[in-house]
Amino acid sequence: MTPQEAPQHSPFDALMATLMDLLALADSFLATFLRPWNFYQIGIAVAIFVFAHLLAGRLSPAIRDWLRSREGWPTWRLRIFIVLQRRVRTMIFVALIWLVVEVMKQTTWPSRSYLLAIIAELASAWLLIALATRLIGNPGARTLLRYTAWIWVTISILGLADETRDMLESVAISIGTSRLSMWLILQAIVLLIALVALARFLAGAGAASIRRNETISPSMQVLGVKFLQVCLYGAAFFLALKLVGVDLTGLAVLSGAIGVGLGFGLQKVVSNLVSGIIILLDKSIKPGDVISLGETFGWINALGARYVSITTRDGKEYLIPNEDLITGQVVNWSHSNDFVRLDIFFGTSYGDDPHLVRRIAIDAASGVSRVLTDRAPVCHVVGFGDSSVDYILRFWISDPTGGLTNIRGNVYLALWDAFRSNGISIPFPQREVRVVNETLPKIQT
Repeated sequence: MTPQEAPQHSPFDALMATLMDLLALADSFLATFLRPWNFYQIGIAVAIFVFAHLLAGRLSPAIRDWLRSREGWPTWRLRIFIVLQRRVRTMIFVALIWLVVEVMKQTTWPSRSYLLAIIAELASAWLLIALATRLIGNPGARTLLRYTAWIWVTISILGLADETRDMLESVAISIGTSRLSMWLILQAIVLLIALVALARFLAGAGAASIRRNETISPSMQVLGVKFLQVCLYGAAFFLALKLVGVDLTGLAVLSGAIGVGLGFGLQKVVSNLVSGIIILLDKSIKPGDVISLGETFGWINALGARYVSITTRDGKEYLIPNEDLITGQVVNWSHSNDFVRLDIFFGTSYGDDPHLVRRIAIDAASGVSRVLTDRAPVCHVVGFGDSSVDYILRFWISDPTGGLTNIRGNVYLALWDAFRSNGISIPFPQREVRVVNETLPKIQT
């Protein structure tokens, strides 16, 4: 029979054959499972679990109280012990069942502890997977990876790994010269989640190290953290594809298409991304700076890849696109230093001595908290108005994040109290209306 005449098997036939093999293995497993000594081993395992449950119920409150008394411990250490405290029952069960397995191997036939050894291997693997997946921050990804790992470890320990792999390989579709199977998809998902979790952990550790380095400016710290995150997440993505056997050369065409799409449809997004990099490199603004942009006044809360978060005094958080900070006029009140000079205008009557008014105004401003005394306030006459002598009072503060309107209001109140105590009046326009007693013309009806 020639190769062309050989019968061709469809993926459905391969799937059915694999299912029949799995059913045969299941029958064999059940036949072995129903032996009398296996029931004894199951009873022993249940008794060990009950004992571990009761012992954990006594130990968990004591461990919890002990952890609450560890006030000086760092947060990461407390989290590790909290995770272990929540798994104390499983850890006790694993330790006891392995002890029982070793004792039974020494005192009886190996076949009489075979099932207990399988249960011990499963419990140990499940415990290690549960502890390892706690490193994944995303709850959905953590749950998916945990249950997938549990299922695969269970299948491997039971000796069904090859049959399951063949079954998943048989469920596939062909796209051109590429063959995409269910096994390949599951591998890609699990590897991607695991590598992204590892990249997130490394990025968090690297970001904490960068932020602790006081020799790096805040803007360069943000740039370093963003660059580290992009590199680690990108490496995790491409490494996952490479490990499952995906040809990365085909991504070159996709990258070119994405570049064309960015050039035409995502101009604003790309502009904001580039503007964000420029802002981080030229250090024009940084987290904590107090800036004014149009009608928005506040301090920078965070620098993002696309926008800058600005929090105002009334609690509002504005997300300003990076492009606006590059092309617009920005007032940075704390760019090179935190000193800010404020001006207040007021007037007094012509009957008050200007020299006395200036001294009283300077003393009043100097007595207000937040007003700097090493940069003493000054007061000058700026003009002679229609009804008052006009003055300007200038003073300095070093904490613009504390607000500007409130400090101006406090200085005005100090001036008001000082002027009233010294008999200095603040004039205001007054108008006098006189009614002339004349005969009004009569209105003819």
